[in-house]
Parts: sequence; C-alpha cells; structure tokens
Amino acid sequence: MQVLRLSLFGVLVVAPLYAGEPELRDKLQDEHAVGADGWIYNDIAQGFAEAKRTGRPLFVTFRCVPCKDCEGFDAEVAKGSDVIQQIAAESFVPVRQVEMKGVDLSQFQFDHDLNWAAMFLNADGTVYARYGTQSAEGADAYNSIQGLANTMRRVLDLHESYPANKAELEGKRADAKPYRTALEMPGMKNKQKLAGETARNNCIHCHMIHDAEQNFAYSNGSFTEDMLWRYPLPENIGLVINPQSGVRIMKVLPDSPAEKAGLKAGENVTHLNGQAITSIADMQWVLHGLTNDGDRVSIQTGKSGEHDVQLASGWKKNDISWRGSLWSLQPKLPVWMPPIEESQRGALKVPDDETPLLVKWINTGEPGGRAARDAGLKEGVVVVALAGEPLRFKDAQHFVMHVKLNYKVGDELPLTLLGKDGQRRDVRVKLVE
Repeated sequence: MQVLRLSLFGVLVVAPLYAGEPELRDKLQDEHAVGADGWIYNDIAQGFAEAKRTGRPLFVTFRCVPCKDCEGFDAEVAKGSDVIQQIAAESFVPVRQVEMKGVDLSQFQFDHDLNWAAMFLNADGTVYARYGTQSAEGADAYNSIQGLANTMRRVLDLHESYPANKAELEGKRADAKPYRTALEMPGMKNKQKLAGETARNNCIHCHMIHDAEQNFAYSNGSFTEDMLWRYPLPENIGLVINPQSGVRIMKVLPDSPAEKAGLKAGENVTHLNGQAITSIADMQWVLHGLTNDGDRVSIQTGKSGEHDVQLASGWKKNDISWRGSLWSLQPKLPVWMPPIEESQRGALKVPDDETPLLVKWINTGEPGGRAARDAGLKEGVVVVALAGEPLRFKDAQHFVMHVKLNYKVGDELPLTLLGKDGQRRDVRVKLVE
C-alpha cells in the first residue's frame, strides 16, 4: 500500500505502493488511479485493517471506471484536488474500489445507480456518512470538491465523538441482506462469466446490483413500481439543499411538506429521524427507508429545532431516466434509438418541438429485439410518433422511461416510422420480455 503522510514540516511523504494496484488498474484502464498516491486500491479488507491500526476512519470511493458520468469529479477526488488529498492523507484511510464483485452488500448499502459514490466508516463497521448524488440533472448539479470536503470534516467530528454518539449513527446501516456479495444474489445474471478474473468486460458494475434485485422481484412476483423510487432527493419533500454546503437549505419549495412544517431557507439540517446528517446523500438514505404511501420524517435544524414533516402518498416518485438500472426493467425494448441529428431536421421537415429517434441498432440476440425487427423496425428508420402522438421526449432515456412506466409485457407498442424513402407507416411492436 502506498500511503501519504504529512510530516511536521508539511511535506508529503509517500510509503511503498500497494502491490495489488498496477495489474487490475491496467486491466480496467483506470487512468485516474495512475499517480493517485495514497489510495489502497480495490481492497476494502486492507482498508479496514489499516483503519484499525491507525484509529482513522475509512473513506471508501466506488467508481465505475468505464462510465463517463462523474469522470471529471472522480479525477479531482483521486488526484486532482489538493484539498481532498490533504484531508485524506492526514485524517483518513482512503480506499478506491473499482468493482462490486466481492463487496459486502450488507455493509456497503448505497444508491447503486451512481457512477461515483463514497462511504465513510469506523474500523468496527459503523457507518458515519455517505456522499454522492445524481439525478436527471447530472452529477455535477450535486457533487463538488467543496461539498465533499465539508462532508469529510463533518465525518471527522463524528469520529472524534465516537462512540458517545453511537445512537445517532445506528440507522445508517440497514438490516443485513440474505446474501453477502453480488455473485450470491439470486437475480444476478451471467454469474459464470462474472465469476472470472476481473477485466473490463466482466466487471460487476454498481447498477447491476439494482438489476439483480429487480430480476429477482420479477421472478417471484414481488415487483412493485414503488421499488423504482430509490433514494429520493430532498426536493421531493420541498428542500433544495446547497450542494457546496451539503446541509444548508437553499430554498423551501412553495406548498411543499417542508414549507408546511415550518422549515426555512438558510438553516442547516443536522438530523433526519435522529440520524446525523453530513450530506445530501445522507438525507437520501433516510428518505429511501420511508414508505411511499404517506409517511412522516423528523427534520432537525441548528436554528429552529425539530420539525415533523408529513408526506403524502406517492411522494417518492421521481425522474428515473438517468438510472442505469432503468434498462433492466420490464418491458424491454433492446433498440438503441438516439435523437436525430440537427442536420436531419430540415430534410425530414421536423417541427422544433418534436424529438424523433433514429434506430441505430437492434439487439436481435434478445427476444425483444427480434420482436421489434419482425414488426418492421430497421436500422436507419426514424420513429416519429408513439400511439399517434409526435415524440416530444427530452431524450431517448425519457422515451424508454415512458414505455416502461406505461406499458407491460404482452402489450403492443404503436409506433409511427419514417423510412428513408420519406414514407410514414404504422407498426405495432409486441413487448415480449
């Protein structure tokens, strides 16, 4: 392991490199790990051992290396930010985890649709905090170096007070899963391939955890739409949180549950349902554990004290178009259809408020792809309408979300196609999976 230490003279001293890093790093083409001195690479057990030895808290980041979202932020955290580097070197045991294959899923519970996430823990397994938030607005709307640094400082305060503050940390770890790792999940597909030595083509991505949960729920008949509304943002209850602060209320939405409970802009959220809050992700963790059919949450601020917030039925529902696990939801339409290029609009005489989708690729290896092909979808045709209405979706992900939330397996998807010959025709695609 290569560990940064800050000497008495403020000079960063580098210890020997952790031996397991270069081989896996190179296989995954993990460029952000090159030169990222001081990180234990993909070895959480080593991190716990070092945390026990030093008495420092663990700082574990989870990064899906091939994913482009959060790429810039990941680079800043890994080696670009002097602020994060110094705090991590002085006060934490930092671990860079780049696959989910052997991760204890009972210990590390977070929003697995994230492309970058962090958890902070005591050496005994107690969870101090989570950091990392994403939505249809993207990760850059929530994640920042300043916000992460603020969370890290709050974690150090919690660590200094531990274990006297154990009561406000108990809820940060949920009940144990009936399995330990991703490969033990009953809904995980292609286990034989994934069980092999990790490389870029058989890495278990974070979102595959949610995929497996959904697959298993479908198989045993327990799937419900409420499973989709994971880790709702504070905005769902009316709180817009300053991302650089991570806890300060920037705005209270009019006529929201938060406004009705008396919460005000400018206050800092300190606790939700008794749990210490260090970040937006901490808030999402508490909200994730509530029910969607009308629930209550206690919000404590530094100024006005405790507020009892009543939530209405359906309060969790949100835009899931960005989630990687969206693609494994039924019904499946394994067709890649990005919006047409701007240069095509004039030739196709497309109004500005419409968003036709160009069929680029059909996965005929899947039943849904073959059904689409048999119905008349071909590469190069343009989908211009759904159920007789022109497409006006923000992007292809929102089209996919609409289909999955409004149709079910066995339904027919009524599409209008515009061929290369300029002719329009209607097709009905049977949704078979």
